[in-house]
Order: sequence, then C-alpha cells, then structure tokens
Amino acid sequence: MAVDVQGIARTVEDKSAFVGRIVSAVEQQIVGQRYMIDGLLIGLLTNGHVLLEGVPGLAKTLTVSTLAQAIHAKFQRLQFTPDLLPADLVGTLIYNPREGVFTPRKGPIFANIVLADEINRAPAKVQSALLEAMQERQVTIGDTTYPLDDPFLVLATQNPIEQEGTYPLPEAQVDRFMLKLKVTYPSKAEERQVLDRMASTQSRAPIEPVITLDEIREARRVVDQIFIDDKIKDYIVDIVHATRQPKEYGLDIARLIDFGASPRATLALTLAGKARAFLQHRGYVTPQDIKSIGLDVLRHRVIASYEAEAEGMDNDAIVRKIFDHVPVP
Repeated sequence: MAVDVQGIARTVEDKSAFVGRIVSAVEQQIVGQRYMIDGLLIGLLTNGHVLLEGVPGLAKTLTVSTLAQAIHAKFQRLQFTPDLLPADLVGTLIYNPREGVFTPRKGPIFANIVLADEINRAPAKVQSALLEAMQERQVTIGDTTYPLDDPFLVLATQNPIEQEGTYPLPEAQVDRFMLKLKVTYPSKAEERQVLDRMASTQSRAPIEPVITLDEIREARRVVDQIFIDDKIKDYIVDIVHATRQPKEYGLDIARLIDFGASPRATLALTLAGKARAFLQHRGYVTPQDIKSIGLDVLRHRVIASYEAEAEGMDNDAIVRKIFDHVPVP
C-alpha cells in the first residue's frame, strides 16, 4: 500500500507549529539545555516517562516545572525521601465515622505531569506503587483500581554523585523510562547568560500556558502516522539485537554486557525516532533520528558487566560502540 509521505509531511508541518511556541516559553526561564528540553518533548509526544540524571544545580527541576507551566495541565511535584510511604503517593482510604464507611482520598499521583524529584531516595514499597502507575496508567487504593489522567507522564530526577541515603532503582522500573537523559554543565557563554538573567533576589513571573492537552493528544496521533521505512525498522531491530548477540554483528563486546536491551527498547526507539522527526517538522524518520536518540533510549537498558567496569567502559561507551559498528541503511 502506497504511503502519502508528502501528505503526512504537510500534517506534521501544521500540527508541529506549537513546538516553537513551547520551546520559546520554556526558554523564558531556562538558558540553553536544549537537549533536555527536546528529550522532555519527545517523552510528552510519545507518552513516555523520562529520567533526568545530573549533578545539582543544572536546572533539571526548574525545566520540568517550567514545561508544565507552558501546558494547560495538572502538575504535581513530589519530593522523594526515605520516609515516604506509598499512601503519600497514590492516596489512601479514610474512615468516615458518621457514615461508617471508608472513602478514598486520591494522592498527588493523579496529575498529568508528575515530577518525581530525587526518585532514588524513596524505598522499595514506594517504587513498587510508582511502577504500577508508570506501566499500567492506574493505581490501586484498597480493593479499587483507578485510572490515571491522560496524558500521564512521570519526569524523574536523580543525582549521580551523592549516593548516601539512596535506593538503587529496580531494573524493571528503570526499563519503564522511555529515555534517560544525562544533563551536563552549560557552556561558558550559556553560564554568563544565566548570571545576567538569574542573579537577582526577585522571583521571576510564571509563564503563560501556550498549549492544551487536546493539542498534545492530536500531536501524538500525528506522530503515530509518521512514515518509517522498512530498512530503518530493520536497523532498529539490528541495534537492539546487537546488545544481546554482539558476535552476530562482528562485535567482540559480549564479555562487557550482562544483559542486553528488552523488546521494550525496540518500541521506544521507534517511537522516539518518530517524535524526533516531528520536532524537526518532518513526516518521515531518518537513520540520523535513530542515532541521535538511540543513546538516551538504550543507556539504561544495557547492563554492563564487572569486566566492563574494570576496563573503564560504561553503558554509554558500549552503546556508542554498537552504533558505530552496525551498518546504517
């Protein structure tokens, strides 16, 4: 069946007009960090959760909250701490003595955008409650299950350097994040702009919303229509399969990998590639889309071995090696 790529491109051009508006709105508060902004938008367009990792002071929390302000959506910020309870997240049952019944009190997880700040500081029971919300888009209070709002997005932050009082995230939960973005320091020029703009005791005025939830839902439908050639689909499968069976691709890195990426990575890489094409106002996916977003999709899904650590090879280096070696269509 013939695909009308030009028709899709015209639709994308029309429906992606809000991208410039939302980026401009966020940049009223944020200097630089376009990589992080684009990653968050890809998560928004694909209904995928995003994990932000970076040292303190890089505007991770500010970027997420500013993005939420730019959208007509319900936003909740949750500060994860070691004494947090599942009920603090999803809600609980409250006894009403007058009527003699228990009534549900919904927790802050019932929002469109949830900022899980320092997510790795909460214990296992809280992570388990969050896992159901992230995967099933629902939570259970007592014996009743409640659907979450649509869209529902968890944008989480964690600090890679201060591990005292933290709980390593379960691999099953990490795999639920579509992207893991490593946020780095700004450039010298950007930091000078930060100084000029932010070195003040006066609080900045909140930004006005520039997009509605209906526009986001419509954009997601358009992202689903973006054309992806069979050769690029095969390329995606080859990349993910190479994390499991590197010898089939002539890569001598099997000893560096304990576990490769799951099929969820294949789906995430495909959707993220489409979303990146949407941000570029294109109606089709290119191999460069896959290469540009591939590291963010795979870095937390490839489990490096102790031998890799001994050789100074982290997950990023392994994934880059795979992308450098697997032939591009």
